[in-house]
Parts: sequence; C-alpha cells; structure tokens
Amino acid sequence: MTTIVNILVGFVALQHVGFLYLEMFLWNSPTGQKIFGITPEFAKESAALAANQGLYNGFLAAGLAWSLIHANVELSFQLKLFFLSCVAVAGLYGWMTVSKTILFVQAIPALVILLLVIYFGK
Repeated sequence: MTTIVNILVGFVALQHVGFLYLEMFLWNSPTGQKIFGITPEFAKESAALAANQGLYNGFLAAGLAWSLIHANVELSFQLKLFFLSCVAVAGLYGWMTVSKTILFVQAIPALVILLLVIYFGK
C-alpha cells in the first residue's frame, strides 16, 4: 500500500508542476486564459503575480518530490505530512477566495492523500 500512497503523492507533485507551467508560462496565452477564465487584459496586468504563484506551486512540487526520494523513512513521512498539509491549506484558501473548482482539484485530493499517508504510516 505504501507504493500506491507514494504514487498518489507523486501525482500531487506532478499537478503542481503543471500549475507552475500554466501560471508561469501559459498565463498570457489563449490556452491559459481559457483555463483560468481570464481576459487578455487581466492576464497582462496580473502576469507577474501569476508567475509568483506558479513559483510557489513549484516549491510545493519540489517538497513533495523530496518527500518521495529522501532515504530517511521518518523524515520522508514528516515531509509528506508537511507538504500535503500546505497543499490542502492552499487549496482550501483558493476554494474560499478564488474558485470552487480548487476544492476538487487541489484541496480534496491533498486531504485524502494526507489521510492515507497518516493511516498507512511510514
């Protein structure tokens, strides 16, 4: 079961690499504007903020990846707890302030996987 949980943690990490790419590199593109439901004018005005947000998503992805490759089982477990908690809190905040979709795309998966990590332990 540990392998399945680690695959799910890896999925969340990959999601955040995707968010990084969308926010840092596609924000001003028609694709990015369609995904985020924004106008070209808003995209241009908020591009620096979106890139900063994308960078933070990259840090979350890096932390989750670190949790998967660290040799120390106890530290690996703690890193998973910390970074999944960060993702869940960010998702809940995004749900309350930006879009209900964030609850289902980011917060709920992170919370479910966090519970699986806690339940199945190290």
